[in-house]
Parts: sequence; structure tokens; C-alpha cells
Amino acid sequence: MQRPVPDDPRLAGYTLEPLGGGWSGETFLAAPSDGRGEDRLAVRYFADARHAPGAARIQAALMDLVRDVLPVPAVRQAHDGDAALPGLLVTELLPGERGDLVLARLTADSRDVSRQDRRLHTLGRALGDIARTLAGIPMPRAGMFADDGLRIEPFHLWLPTWVDTHAPRLVEEGWSDAEIAALRGVVERAASQLAETPPCLVHSDLNPKNVLVDPATLQVTGVLDWEFAHAGHPATDLGNLLRFDREPAYVEGVLDGYLAAGTPAGTAQGEDGVPPRV
Repeated sequence: MQRPVPDDPRLAGYTLEPLGGGWSGETFLAAPSDGRGEDRLAVRYFADARHAPGAARIQAALMDLVRDVLPVPAVRQAHDGDAALPGLLVTELLPGERGDLVLARLTADSRDVSRQDRRLHTLGRALGDIARTLAGIPMPRAGMFADDGLRIEPFHLWLPTWVDTHAPRLVEEGWSDAEIAALRGVVERAASQLAETPPCLVHSDLNPKNVLVDPATLQVTGVLDWEFAHAGHPATDLGNLLRFDREPAYVEGVLDGYLAAGTPAGTAQGEDGVPPRV
């Protein structure tokens, strides 16, 4: 295939082919051009305007931060973009299968419902444990990572102000004044609770398609794609894991993994000892 960046000197000696999942036009499998050797790598380009200028180095720094507690690939190269070439991250290729494919296969295989539930629970628990681990990595403040030193730029969004800004559009869409006032009440309560919760490291796109799983043991072999990582609320990753995939045994497993050793460190607790609902 044609390279996304023709004659990229940083990948001399490798041919590229798209990897499935995520942004398939940005993530590639790199294999030696001469067909010899087994040094296959994963390549991610950062050419889109949505990417921060130092996105590749920020992701490399994040993976270095969590390497002792989460399965992440070793970084081979990390380059900022410039006028000639986009940002580039090159990592080792980890074993395992995309988690969304494994989950879909487990969900579809209902020949033995008891076994199906056990395996869905096992996978959910492994993913919930990842979210729990992330929730236990404290951050000094909430915000986005600005550079490879993981300096944090605080968020400037205040939820009640967001509602006020978008209220005219909501009226155009048919919302009544009472409905907008009710929404503002909800976000005011949410903003207050969010402000009270100590921030932690958030992957922010933690879902089965961004993890690799051993299809036999159902254990996580890799946590990938840290593009949206930030310092924020510990429930964010838990919510992402349960956003679309709602098979009861899977959900129970995710919650069991998330609360396996009690409420994750850094998570505010309600009177009943579980994270408050926001």
C-alpha cells in the first residue's frame, strides 16, 4: 500500500498496512520491507488538527507513567510534528486480540449460557480492574496534559455556563424554560460533586476496542490509544466501559473489578461507601 507519509525517513526499511479499529487511517502495522525478522511494530500518525502538537510524546510519557501497573507497549520512537512531517509514535506490537471482537464473540456464543456468563464476567472484571487502577493514580489538578512532562492545563469549562451558552439553541429545538431550568439544576449539582472529587489519571476512551485481550484467559494484554487521556474524575473510565456494552454478566464483572479492593484510591465516597452518583 502507499505510505500515509511517502518516504518517511523515520520508518525506513518498513512497509505499512492499516490496523483495524479506531482511526484506521492513522494506525498501521509496520513490518520489515525485506520480509526478514519478526520486528513488527505498531505505528500511529498524528496528522489531524484535533491532535495536540506534542501528542506523540505526551502518549509516550503517559505509557511510561503507568508501565509498572498496566500492560502498555514499549515505545520505540516518539516524534513531534513539524512543517514537513506529522507527529509519529512507534511502539512494540503486543499480543492479544481487540477486546471488542472478543466481547462480541462471547456475547454471540449462547450455546452454554452458564459458561457464557462466566466468561463475560471474567472479561468485565479484567476491564474493571484497569479502570480501578487508573482511578488510583492521583493527579494534582483536573485538566489536559500539555506536554511530555505531563504538565496539566486546567479545564476552563464550567457546566452551568455551558448550559447558559447553549440555552438559545435548546429553545430552538423545542425545550421549554422549565426544562432548561431543570437541566441547569442537574449540572449545578454535578459540577459541585465533580469539584469535590480528587482528580486521577483518566484514559477517557477506555472501552473494549482500545484494549488487547488474551482470547483464552480473557486477561488484558494491552491498554492502547491514550489520545484523550487527562486528569479528571475517576468515574469517567468506568462509565466508558459500560456506555454501550450492557450484558448483565459483563456489567457485574466490570463493577466487581472496579470495586475489587474497595473504592479506588482518590475516589470520593458517599455515605454507603461507594462513589457518589453524579
